[in-house]
Amino acid sequence: MAKRVIAEHAAPDNALTEKKRIRLFSFATGFDMPFFILLILVLAVGLVCLYSASFAYSYYRNGGDSHFYIKRQLIYAIVGVIGMIGVSFVDYHVLRRFAVPIMLGSWGLLFLAMLLPEIQNVHRWIRLGPISIQPSEIAKFAIILLFAHIISRNPEGIKSLKKGFLPLLGVLGFTAVLILVEPHLSGTILLLMIGLVMLFIGGARLPHLGTIVAIGVVGVVVMVVFLGYEQDRIDVWLDPIGVYTSDVVYESGQTGRDAAWQTVQSLYAIGSGGLMGEGLGNSRQKHSFLPEPQNDFIFAIVCEELGFVGAVLIILLFAALVWRGFVIGMRAPDKFGSMLAIGLIAQIGIQVVFNLAVVTNSFPNTGISLPFFSYGGSSLIMLLAQMGVLLSVSRQTKQRAGG
Repeated sequence: MAKRVIAEHAAPDNALTEKKRIRLFSFATGFDMPFFILLILVLAVGLVCLYSASFAYSYYRNGGDSHFYIKRQLIYAIVGVIGMIGVSFVDYHVLRRFAVPIMLGSWGLLFLAMLLPEIQNVHRWIRLGPISIQPSEIAKFAIILLFAHIISRNPEGIKSLKKGFLPLLGVLGFTAVLILVEPHLSGTILLLMIGLVMLFIGGARLPHLGTIVAIGVVGVVVMVVFLGYEQDRIDVWLDPIGVYTSDVVYESGQTGRDAAWQTVQSLYAIGSGGLMGEGLGNSRQKHSFLPEPQNDFIFAIVCEELGFVGAVLIILLFAALVWRGFVIGMRAPDKFGSMLAIGLIAQIGIQVVFNLAVVTNSFPNTGISLPFFSYGGSSLIMLLAQMGVLLSVSRQTKQRAGG
Protein backbone atom coordinates (compact mmCIF):
# COMPACT_ATOMS: atom_id res chain seq x y z
CA MET A 1 0.00 0.00 0.00
CA ALA A 2 2.77 2.43 0.95
CA LYS A 3 4.65 1.70 -2.28
CA ARG A 4 1.50 2.30 -4.33
CA VAL A 5 0.87 5.68 -2.68
CA ILE A 6 4.49 6.77 -3.11
CA ALA A 7 4.51 5.70 -6.77
CA GLU A 8 1.33 7.61 -7.53
CA HIS A 9 2.56 10.73 -5.78
CA ALA A 10 5.88 10.56 -7.62
CA ALA A 11 4.16 10.86 -11.00
CA PRO A 12 3.74 14.34 -12.51
CA ASP A 13 0.29 15.83 -12.04
CA ASN A 14 -0.07 16.70 -15.74
CA ALA A 15 -1.41 13.23 -16.55
CA LEU A 16 -3.88 13.37 -13.68
CA THR A 17 -5.28 16.75 -14.71
CA GLU A 18 -5.60 15.63 -18.33
CA LYS A 19 -7.76 12.67 -17.34
CA LYS A 20 -9.85 14.60 -14.84
CA ARG A 21 -11.62 17.81 -15.69
CA ILE A 22 -11.13 20.27 -12.83
CA ARG A 23 -14.35 21.66 -11.40
CA LEU A 24 -14.53 24.91 -9.50
CA PHE A 25 -16.77 23.42 -6.81
CA SER A 26 -17.10 19.88 -5.51
CA PHE A 27 -20.13 18.83 -3.46
CA ALA A 28 -19.90 15.09 -3.99
CA THR A 29 -18.58 14.12 -0.58
CA GLY A 30 -17.84 15.41 2.89
CA PHE A 31 -14.50 16.58 4.22
CA ASP A 32 -12.37 14.85 6.85
CA MET A 33 -14.52 15.06 9.98
CA PRO A 34 -11.81 14.08 12.53
CA PHE A 35 -9.63 16.97 11.32
CA PHE A 36 -12.57 19.38 11.36
CA ILE A 37 -13.55 18.39 14.92
CA LEU A 38 -9.97 18.71 16.15
CA LEU A 39 -9.66 22.13 14.51
CA ILE A 40 -12.90 23.43 16.02
CA LEU A 41 -11.82 22.08 19.41
CA VAL A 42 -8.45 23.86 19.17
CA LEU A 43 -10.21 27.06 18.11
CA ALA A 44 -12.75 26.85 20.95
CA VAL A 45 -10.07 26.22 23.58
CA GLY A 46 -8.06 29.07 22.09
CA LEU A 47 -10.98 31.49 22.40
CA VAL A 48 -11.55 30.53 26.04
CA CYS A 49 -7.86 30.97 26.85
CA LEU A 50 -7.76 34.28 24.96
CA TYR A 51 -10.67 35.65 26.99
CA SER A 52 -9.09 34.54 30.24
CA ALA A 53 -5.69 35.97 29.28
CA SER A 54 -6.99 39.27 27.89
CA PHE A 55 -9.86 40.48 30.06
CA ALA A 56 -7.71 42.21 32.70
CA TYR A 57 -5.39 43.84 30.14
CA SER A 58 -8.42 44.82 28.08
CA TYR A 59 -10.08 46.39 31.13
CA TYR A 60 -7.03 48.52 31.92
CA ARG A 61 -6.35 49.56 28.32
CA ASN A 62 -9.83 49.97 26.85
CA GLY A 63 -11.69 52.05 29.38
CA GLY A 64 -13.14 49.25 31.47
CA ASP A 65 -14.18 47.06 28.50
CA SER A 66 -12.97 43.61 29.53
CA HIS A 67 -14.49 42.04 26.42
CA PHE A 68 -12.74 44.20 23.81
CA TYR A 69 -10.42 41.50 22.45
CA ILE A 70 -12.69 38.47 22.78
CA LYS A 71 -15.60 40.20 21.02
CA ARG A 72 -13.48 40.94 18.01
CA GLN A 73 -11.71 37.60 17.98
CA LEU A 74 -15.06 35.80 18.19
CA ILE A 75 -16.30 37.72 15.15
CA TYR A 76 -13.09 36.88 13.28
CA ALA A 77 -13.47 33.22 14.26
CA ILE A 78 -17.07 33.02 13.01
CA VAL A 79 -16.17 34.71 9.73
CA GLY A 80 -13.11 32.48 9.42
CA VAL A 81 -14.99 29.23 10.03
CA ILE A 82 -17.68 30.19 7.51
CA GLY A 83 -14.96 31.08 5.02
CA MET A 84 -13.10 27.84 5.76
CA ILE A 85 -16.17 25.73 5.02
CA GLY A 86 -16.77 27.72 1.84
CA VAL A 87 -13.17 27.26 0.69
CA SER A 88 -13.43 23.52 1.37
CA PHE A 89 -16.00 23.27 -1.45
CA VAL A 90 -13.56 24.77 -3.98
CA ASP A 91 -11.58 22.20 -5.95
CA TYR A 92 -8.03 22.81 -4.75
CA HIS A 93 -6.66 22.20 -8.26
CA VAL A 94 -8.07 25.62 -9.21
CA LEU A 95 -5.39 27.20 -7.00
CA ARG A 96 -2.73 26.17 -9.51
CA ARG A 97 -3.83 29.00 -11.78
CA PHE A 98 -3.20 31.56 -9.06
CA ALA A 99 0.12 30.28 -7.69
CA VAL A 100 2.29 32.84 -9.50
CA PRO A 101 -0.13 35.81 -9.14
CA ILE A 102 -0.48 35.19 -5.38
CA MET A 103 3.31 35.04 -5.02
CA LEU A 104 3.75 38.28 -6.95
CA GLY A 105 0.91 39.87 -5.01
CA SER A 106 2.54 38.98 -1.70
CA TRP A 107 5.77 40.64 -2.85
CA GLY A 108 3.81 43.73 -3.80
CA LEU A 109 2.15 43.87 -0.38
CA LEU A 110 5.51 43.41 1.37
CA PHE A 111 6.95 46.32 -0.62
CA LEU A 112 3.86 48.42 0.15
CA ALA A 113 4.20 47.74 3.87
CA MET A 114 7.77 49.06 3.72
CA LEU A 115 6.55 52.33 2.17
CA LEU A 116 3.77 52.92 4.70
CA PRO A 117 4.29 54.50 8.15
CA GLU A 118 5.59 52.25 10.91
CA ILE A 119 3.22 50.51 13.30
CA GLN A 120 4.86 49.71 16.65
CA ASN A 121 8.26 50.67 15.12
CA VAL A 122 8.08 48.05 12.32
CA HIS A 123 6.69 47.78 8.79
CA ARG A 124 4.76 44.52 9.22
CA TRP A 125 1.18 45.65 8.68
CA ILE A 126 -0.99 47.41 6.13
CA ARG A 127 -3.82 49.17 7.93
CA LEU A 128 -7.18 49.53 6.16
CA GLY A 129 -9.38 51.38 8.61
CA PRO A 130 -10.01 49.05 11.58
CA ILE A 131 -8.45 46.11 9.73
CA SER A 132 -4.73 45.35 9.64
CA ILE A 133 -3.27 43.02 7.02
CA GLN A 134 0.05 41.29 7.63
CA PRO A 135 1.61 40.55 4.22
CA SER A 136 3.99 37.94 5.68
CA GLU A 137 0.97 35.71 6.40
CA ILE A 138 0.03 35.80 2.72
CA ALA A 139 3.65 35.19 1.74
CA LYS A 140 3.73 31.93 3.74
CA PHE A 141 0.71 30.59 1.88
CA ALA A 142 2.13 31.84 -1.43
CA ILE A 143 5.38 29.89 -0.91
CA ILE A 144 3.48 26.70 -0.05
CA LEU A 145 1.20 27.03 -3.07
CA LEU A 146 3.94 27.95 -5.55
CA PHE A 147 6.31 25.21 -4.40
CA ALA A 148 3.52 22.60 -4.48
CA HIS A 149 2.54 23.71 -7.99
CA ILE A 150 6.03 23.77 -9.51
CA ILE A 151 7.41 20.63 -7.85
CA SER A 152 4.31 18.53 -8.59
CA ARG A 153 4.48 19.51 -12.28
CA ASN A 154 8.02 18.18 -12.57
CA PRO A 155 8.97 16.01 -9.56
CA GLU A 156 12.38 15.11 -11.01
CA GLY A 157 13.32 18.74 -11.64
CA ILE A 158 13.77 19.50 -7.93
CA LYS A 159 16.68 17.05 -7.86
CA SER A 160 18.58 19.20 -10.35
CA LEU A 161 20.54 21.98 -8.67
CA LYS A 162 20.34 24.48 -11.54
CA LYS A 163 17.01 23.62 -13.15
CA GLY A 164 14.83 23.11 -10.08
CA PHE A 165 16.41 23.61 -6.68
CA LEU A 166 18.19 26.97 -7.10
CA PRO A 167 15.28 28.80 -8.80
CA LEU A 168 12.92 27.82 -5.97
CA LEU A 169 15.57 28.69 -3.42
CA GLY A 170 15.91 32.10 -5.06
CA VAL A 171 12.18 32.75 -4.70
CA LEU A 172 12.32 31.65 -1.06
CA GLY A 173 15.39 33.77 -0.32
CA PHE A 174 13.98 36.90 -1.96
CA THR A 175 10.73 36.58 0.00
CA ALA A 176 12.65 36.00 3.22
CA VAL A 177 14.72 39.15 2.70
CA LEU A 178 11.57 41.24 2.20
CA ILE A 179 10.22 39.97 5.52
CA LEU A 180 13.56 40.33 7.32
CA VAL A 181 13.88 44.03 6.52
CA GLU A 182 10.45 44.82 8.06
CA PRO A 183 12.12 43.74 10.47
CA HIS A 184 10.45 40.42 11.31
CA LEU A 185 13.04 37.81 12.32
CA SER A 186 10.55 35.17 13.51
CA GLY A 187 8.49 35.51 10.33
CA THR A 188 11.66 35.11 8.28
CA ILE A 189 12.73 31.97 10.13
CA LEU A 190 9.24 30.49 9.88
CA LEU A 191 9.07 31.15 6.13
CA LEU A 192 12.49 29.55 5.60
CA MET A 193 11.49 26.50 7.63
CA ILE A 194 8.28 26.11 5.61
CA GLY A 195 10.27 26.40 2.39
CA LEU A 196 12.80 23.77 3.50
CA VAL A 197 9.99 21.39 4.46
CA MET A 198 8.40 21.87 1.02
CA LEU A 199 11.73 21.22 -0.71
CA PHE A 200 12.33 18.14 1.43
CA ILE A 201 8.95 16.51 0.84
CA GLY A 202 9.21 17.51 -2.81
CA GLY A 203 12.28 15.29 -3.20
CA ALA A 204 15.22 17.71 -3.05
CA ARG A 205 18.58 16.07 -2.48
CA LEU A 206 19.74 16.02 1.12
CA PRO A 207 23.23 17.40 0.34
CA HIS A 208 21.60 20.45 -1.28
CA LEU A 209 19.35 20.99 1.73
CA GLY A 210 22.22 20.44 4.16
CA THR A 211 24.36 23.02 2.39
CA ILE A 212 21.57 25.61 2.56
CA VAL A 213 21.00 24.95 6.28
CA ALA A 214 24.75 25.33 6.95
CA ILE A 215 24.84 28.63 5.02
CA GLY A 216 21.81 29.86 7.00
CA VAL A 217 23.42 29.02 10.33
CA VAL A 218 26.63 30.81 9.36
CA GLY A 219 24.61 33.81 8.21
CA VAL A 220 22.78 34.04 11.52
CA VAL A 221 26.06 33.80 13.46
CA VAL A 222 27.58 36.59 11.35
CA MET A 223 24.52 38.81 11.82
CA VAL A 224 24.46 38.33 15.58
CA VAL A 225 28.14 38.14 16.49
CA PHE A 226 29.69 40.57 13.99
CA LEU A 227 26.82 42.88 13.07
CA GLY A 228 25.09 42.91 16.46
CA TYR A 229 21.67 42.14 14.92
CA GLU A 230 19.06 41.57 17.68
CA GLN A 231 21.91 41.41 20.22
CA ASP A 232 19.60 42.35 23.11
CA ARG A 233 17.30 39.40 22.35
CA ILE A 234 20.25 37.01 22.18
CA ASP A 235 21.60 38.27 25.52
CA VAL A 236 18.19 37.83 27.14
CA TRP A 237 17.91 34.32 25.73
CA LEU A 238 21.30 33.32 27.14
CA ASP A 239 20.85 34.94 30.57
CA PRO A 240 17.41 36.51 31.17
CA ILE A 241 17.85 37.13 34.90
CA GLY A 242 21.38 38.47 34.46
CA VAL A 243 20.24 40.97 31.82
CA TYR A 244 17.12 41.83 33.86
CA THR A 245 19.20 42.80 36.89
CA SER A 246 22.03 44.49 34.96
CA ASP A 247 22.53 48.18 34.17
CA VAL A 248 23.35 47.59 30.50
CA VAL A 249 21.86 49.96 27.91
CA TYR A 250 21.53 48.71 24.32
CA GLU A 251 21.83 50.75 21.10
CA SER A 252 18.04 50.73 20.81
CA GLY A 253 17.89 52.69 24.06
CA GLN A 254 16.44 49.79 26.03
CA THR A 255 17.84 48.99 29.44
CA GLY A 256 18.55 45.41 30.41
CA ARG A 257 15.44 45.41 32.59
CA ASP A 258 13.27 46.56 29.70
CA ALA A 259 14.78 44.06 27.25
CA ALA A 260 14.32 41.07 29.56
CA TRP A 261 11.02 42.10 31.15
CA GLN A 262 8.65 40.09 28.93
CA THR A 263 10.75 36.94 29.00
CA VAL A 264 11.24 37.06 32.76
CA GLN A 265 7.54 37.67 33.42
CA SER A 266 6.71 34.77 31.11
CA LEU A 267 8.99 32.45 33.06
CA TYR A 268 7.42 33.65 36.32
CA ALA A 269 3.97 32.84 34.94
CA ILE A 270 4.99 29.36 33.81
CA GLY A 271 6.71 28.59 37.10
CA SER A 272 3.73 29.82 39.12
CA GLY A 273 1.40 27.35 37.41
CA GLY A 274 2.93 24.27 38.95
CA LEU A 275 1.26 20.94 38.22
CA MET A 276 -2.43 21.89 38.17
CA GLY A 277 -2.29 25.68 37.77
CA GLU A 278 -3.91 28.58 39.59
CA GLY A 279 -7.26 27.95 37.93
CA LEU A 280 -8.82 29.41 34.78
CA GLY A 281 -9.04 33.19 35.11
CA ASN A 282 -6.78 33.36 38.18
CA SER A 283 -3.51 34.45 36.57
CA ARG A 284 -1.65 37.23 38.38
CA GLN A 285 0.88 37.92 35.63
CA LYS A 286 -1.80 39.14 33.22
CA HIS A 287 -2.50 42.08 35.55
CA SER A 288 -0.03 44.48 33.91
CA PHE A 289 3.03 42.30 34.55
CA LEU A 290 3.27 40.31 31.32
CA PRO A 291 2.93 42.79 28.43
CA GLU A 292 0.07 42.13 25.98
CA PRO A 293 -0.75 38.65 27.32
CA GLN A 294 -3.33 38.11 24.58
CA ASN A 295 -0.67 37.97 21.88
CA ASP A 296 2.56 36.01 21.49
CA PHE A 297 2.90 35.05 25.18
CA ILE A 298 -0.64 33.77 25.73
CA PHE A 299 0.70 30.27 26.40
CA ALA A 300 2.54 31.56 29.49
CA ILE A 301 -0.84 32.57 30.95
CA VAL A 302 -2.23 29.17 29.95
CA CYS A 303 0.57 27.49 31.90
CA GLU A 304 -0.03 29.71 34.93
CA GLU A 305 -3.78 29.06 34.99
CA LEU A 306 -3.96 25.44 33.82
CA GLY A 307 -0.60 24.21 35.02
CA PHE A 308 1.61 21.53 33.54
CA VAL A 309 -1.31 19.15 33.00
CA GLY A 310 -3.39 21.69 31.08
CA ALA A 311 -0.42 22.80 28.99
CA VAL A 312 0.40 19.21 28.01
CA LEU A 313 -3.23 18.54 27.04
CA ILE A 314 -3.23 21.57 24.74
CA ILE A 315 0.08 20.50 23.19
CA LEU A 316 -1.36 17.02 22.60
CA LEU A 317 -4.41 18.61 20.97
CA PHE A 318 -2.16 20.50 18.58
CA ALA A 319 -0.17 17.32 17.93
CA ALA A 320 -3.35 15.42 17.05
CA LEU A 321 -4.39 18.19 14.67
CA VAL A 322 -1.01 18.19 12.91
CA TRP A 323 -0.97 14.38 12.73
CA ARG A 324 -4.41 14.30 11.12
CA GLY A 325 -3.34 16.94 8.63
CA PHE A 326 -0.38 14.80 7.61
CA VAL A 327 -2.72 11.83 7.19
CA ILE A 328 -4.83 13.88 4.77
CA GLY A 329 -1.69 14.85 2.89
CA MET A 330 -0.46 11.27 2.59
CA ARG A 331 -3.86 10.14 1.30
CA ALA A 332 -4.23 12.96 -1.23
CA PRO A 333 -5.10 11.87 -4.79
CA ASP A 334 -2.08 13.56 -6.40
CA LYS A 335 1.30 15.06 -5.57
CA PHE A 336 0.01 18.63 -5.74
CA GLY A 337 -2.67 17.89 -3.13
CA SER A 338 -0.21 15.99 -0.98
CA MET A 339 2.38 18.76 -0.97
CA LEU A 340 -0.25 21.43 -0.45
CA ALA A 341 -1.81 19.67 2.55
CA ILE A 342 1.50 18.75 4.19
CA GLY A 343 2.89 22.25 3.64
CA LEU A 344 -0.15 23.90 5.21
CA ILE A 345 -0.22 21.66 8.27
CA ALA A 346 3.57 21.86 8.62
CA GLN A 347 3.21 25.63 8.95
CA ILE A 348 0.89 25.12 11.94
CA GLY A 349 3.23 22.60 13.55
CA ILE A 350 6.36 24.70 13.06
CA GLN A 351 4.66 27.85 14.35
CA VAL A 352 3.38 26.07 17.47
CA VAL A 353 6.85 24.69 18.25
CA PHE A 354 8.47 28.10 17.74
CA ASN A 355 5.92 29.87 19.92
CA LEU A 356 6.34 27.40 22.78
CA ALA A 357 10.12 27.68 22.45
CA VAL A 358 9.96 31.48 22.70
CA VAL A 359 7.56 31.47 25.65
CA THR A 360 9.80 29.06 27.58
CA ASN A 361 12.98 30.95 26.52
CA SER A 362 14.24 27.91 24.62
CA PHE A 363 14.49 30.24 21.62
CA PRO A 364 15.16 34.00 21.48
CA ASN A 365 12.09 36.21 21.77
CA THR A 366 11.32 37.05 18.14
CA GLY A 367 7.58 37.68 18.32
CA ILE A 368 5.70 34.69 16.90
CA SER A 369 2.02 34.01 17.58
CA LEU A 370 0.36 30.79 18.74
CA PRO A 371 -2.04 29.62 15.99
CA PHE A 372 -5.76 29.85 16.90
CA PHE A 373 -4.89 31.20 20.38
CA SER A 374 -3.13 34.56 19.94
CA TYR A 375 -5.23 37.64 19.20
CA GLY A 376 -5.22 38.77 15.58
CA GLY A 377 -8.05 38.95 13.09
CA SER A 378 -6.29 38.81 9.72
CA SER A 379 -3.97 36.06 10.94
CA LEU A 380 -6.85 33.93 12.24
CA ILE A 381 -8.94 34.34 9.10
CA MET A 382 -5.93 33.51 6.91
CA LEU A 383 -5.15 30.38 8.94
CA LEU A 384 -8.75 29.16 8.78
CA ALA A 385 -8.89 29.80 5.03
CA GLN A 386 -5.76 27.68 4.64
CA MET A 387 -7.37 24.94 6.68
CA GLY A 388 -10.28 25.17 4.25
CA VAL A 389 -7.84 24.31 1.44
CA LEU A 390 -6.66 21.32 3.44
CA LEU A 391 -10.27 20.21 3.91
CA SER A 392 -10.75 20.58 0.16
CA VAL A 393 -7.91 18.11 -0.34
CA SER A 394 -9.65 15.71 2.05
CA ARG A 395 -12.86 15.92 -0.03
CA GLN A 396 -10.96 14.75 -3.11
CA THR A 397 -9.36 12.00 -1.06
CA LYS A 398 -12.78 10.70 -0.05
CA GLN A 399 -14.01 10.84 -3.65
CA ARG A 400 -11.07 8.76 -4.77
CA ALA A 401 -11.69 6.21 -2.03
CA GLY A 402 -15.29 5.87 -3.11
CA GLY A 403 -16.80 8.28 -0.55
